[in-house]
Amino acid sequence: MSNVFPVSDHVARMKGSSTLIAAAAAAEMRANGIDVIDLSVGEPDFDTPEFIKRYAWEGLEKGLTKYTATAGLIDFRNAVVGFYASQFGAEIELNEVAASCGGKQALFNAACALLNPGDDVLIPKPYWVTFPEIVTFCRANSVFIETEQTDFILTADQVADSITDRTKLLIINSPNNPSGRVIPPDEMRKIVEVCAARGVYVMTDECYLFFAYPPAEPFSLATLPEELREFVCVAGSFSKTYAMTGWRIGYTIASEQWTKAMVRLQSHSATHPTSFVQYACAKALRDTENTMAAVESMTSEYERRKNWFVPALNEIRGFKCSMPDGAFYAFVDVREMLGETFKTSADVANVMLNECYTVVTDGAGFGADGFLRFSYATSMDNLRTAIDRLGNLFGRTGVQTA
Repeated sequence: MSNVFPVSDHVARMKGSSTLIAAAAAAEMRANGIDVIDLSVGEPDFDTPEFIKRYAWEGLEKGLTKYTATAGLIDFRNAVVGFYASQFGAEIELNEVAASCGGKQALFNAACALLNPGDDVLIPKPYWVTFPEIVTFCRANSVFIETEQTDFILTADQVADSITDRTKLLIINSPNNPSGRVIPPDEMRKIVEVCAARGVYVMTDECYLFFAYPPAEPFSLATLPEELREFVCVAGSFSKTYAMTGWRIGYTIASEQWTKAMVRLQSHSATHPTSFVQYACAKALRDTENTMAAVESMTSEYERRKNWFVPALNEIRGFKCSMPDGAFYAFVDVREMLGETFKTSADVANVMLNECYTVVTDGAGFGADGFLRFSYATSMDNLRTAIDRLGNLFGRTGVQTA
């Protein structure tokens, strides 16, 4: 006779990641010999650039296989400071930077170091699935901001209207997952000014920082003046921008006090990210010519795919999708399809999974039932095959795409 495991209240209140659940479904189908097209996971299909791999091997050969300081190697942190100075003109101090095991841990560290039970956290819709779960873990309250009326671009006025005496934190993600929207730099600054004036902190997830398509441009809140940055924590990651998802390396840029609190927390959890990976990333950040060439090459390819894929999606009967400004997602409105046959967007996703072996992520996990997220971080062959399958399943409007 087995006992029921007494899951803690903190974890029991959390939901599993819908993006990873969809990916697991795709993996199971592949294991059963099904030719599945997986458009669910936000993972670059590019391999890590060779020069970064060589830097990691160089770190191993130098014997960097031991513990580092919890905040990370000084060389790594200095490299982050130098990179933001060279790319954005940001003036960051060494004691404002800490290494983390990927961007997700950076976000957890920042939220757990700040939030108390009962605090309110503003989260614009649509949101990355993990944001409200971090808030739940902290026993705080998620307060959602509807942004569809502004084409899913958060505005300072929306933030100002949402702040109350209980508001402690605002979470921003631009370029946005899942919508692909980019908040203009001037609006980003206004948002932080509104928050700072009310004593509200801002956590910005910048993991898609460089994946902004013209005329949008990469912009980091690390560039703000010190009096505003006092209220900001930048969560950075190498996972998407440098195709290093499996390396689990990220960082935070925040005030010295906020950083100290995050480092104290991390000292009892992950301790620090892998030593020779920190070494490789530091070398890569200083090797800006090769690093930015790799980033620009990937961004250019994502843009090429986007320019074909989004018009092709709009050919599918019942699909409606605007052109993304950044990241590598198409956020498709399928509300026109809902009625007797399909009650929710999850029903549409399930039919796609079971009848044409194409995996996407239901928008409900992003706070947007009636939408589906398609990742185009895959080959053009896969995208073309997916469109053919969807056209056969749902029909086409007859509108020709470019």
